[in-house]
Amino acid sequence: MTPTVQGVDSYSWFVRVRVVLNRPGQAGRWRHDHTRRAGTGPRTRVHSAFSSTRRGARLARQLALVELHEWGFPESTGLSADAGLLVAELAANAVTHGRVPGRDFELKLTLLENALRVEVSDARRDRRPTPLPHAYQAESGYGLRIVEAVAAGWGVTDRLIGKTVWAELARRASHRT
Repeated sequence: MTPTVQGVDSYSWFVRVRVVLNRPGQAGRWRHDHTRRAGTGPRTRVHSAFSSTRRGARLARQLALVELHEWGFPESTGLSADAGLLVAELAANAVTHGRVPGRDFELKLTLLENALRVEVSDARRDRRPTPLPHAYQAESGYGLRIVEAVAAGWGVTDRLIGKTVWAELARRASHRT
């Protein structure tokens, strides 16, 4: 019998998915730290680690959309759609270009007063992302051009091990509904 997501709050659905995927040897395992803050700092934050596989990238995007829904931004809103696109592109880049065998990539979402910050960290510091020039009929190389077009800003920050690629989405009035 396949469990349905309807009638179950999305966070408990992801907890169930985590239990299933945390079995040893599963490619899609991930850890999740769900933090909500009050006061002047970031209102809401999610920090999760995913396996460096296509499945991990897909789970990262799904988690981002579910969390945004819980924060009051359903999938039909512009902010949620743009954030899903950014997470998909940054996670795909981490899996494709930043993969180190045995190392996970991390997704961090922070809901600020005027922006949503998306951060994806991987273990390869030596491969820094740069947008490729337009190539006629190229089948790849457009990911960072999409990030540049959608995000208000993006960049790369070095870590002790690896790097973090971040992008920020402005929370415009059209993103609130």
